Amino acid sequence: MRFTDEKRYFVSEASVYRLLKAHDLITSPAYIVIKAASEFKDKTTAPNQLWQTDFTYLKITGWGWYYLSTVLDDFSRFIVAWKLCATMRADDVTATLDLALAASGLDQITVAHRPRLLSDNGASYISAELATWLDGKGMKHVRGAPYHPQTQGKIERWHQTLKNRILLENYYLPGDLERQVAAFVEHYNHGRYHESIDNLTPADVYFGRGQTILTERERIKRQTIHQRRLQHHLQAA
Repeated sequence: MRFTDEKRYFVSEASVYRLLKAHDLITSPAYIVIKAASEFKDKTTAPNQLWQTDFTYLKITGWGWYYLSTVLDDFSRFIVAWKLCATMRADDVTATLDLALAASGLDQITVAHRPRLLSDNGASYISAELATWLDGKGMKHVRGAPYHPQTQGKIERWHQTLKNRILLENYYLPGDLERQVAAFVEHYNHGRYHESIDNLTPADVYFGRGQTILTERERIKRQTIHQRRLQHHLQAA
């Protein structure tokens, strides 16, 4: 899809696979990807209907463990906000949610429904402090079943993708790690195509550009096929 978007020419995935295989460039993955399993029963239909949030552990040499708090939009997989924290308290969660509300513009406008929050049952997520904060913001909270991380499958997959990339290096200062996370979030949101969202980027879906891009890809595909047929007829004549 990147080739189509940038070169304005269509090449099928099957053709790309055959070429790579012919040149022995198809390799087996170095690890087994665990699927997110069961789909969430109430599927989202637009951005900012449901936000998934969770912490993950990241180690800084000489400093110990730091905790990345992330808010991910369920519909688009867009990383709305993130914060590198020294603890995993409820105020770390609310600080990340404040960033998400500001980034989405939802702290400036009145909407009929605020995003629901989906989390696990960690101490910071079941706290009375978070419940009070969410109530004040008009946000509902749903939590996954205990010992069933698949419910938060999209954010768990985000953690895996992030770590596969940034943990190739060691970090000695929190600022170094923050810069790497920021760079990867930018790539993940704006440069990385996701098969599960029609090979669009999360930003394409979150900001409503997706259908326009898909329509243009289809136009390029039809135009490319038409040009190939013309060339074939000219060669056969």
